[in-house]
Amino acid sequence: MPLSMVDSGSQFLIKKINGKEEVRRFLANLGFVAGAEISVVSKICGNVIVQIKDSRVAISREMAQKIIV
Repeated sequence: MPLSMVDSGSQFLIKKINGKEEVRRFLANLGFVAGAEISVVSKICGNVIVQIKDSRVAISREMAQKIIV
């Protein structure tokens, strides 16, 4: 299921990152890699704020759709 479809307050493991190589590399630099634990802090107008590796990151809905949990 894409990250954009999960509820706030949920914790998941990342299963897969879809998209072009440059998008996957960008997300990997932020810590979004397969097997990483991620929790959704909040969703505002489709954008997602997540907690990953002791930091909070805001990503767009389009990026969140590429992250499969």
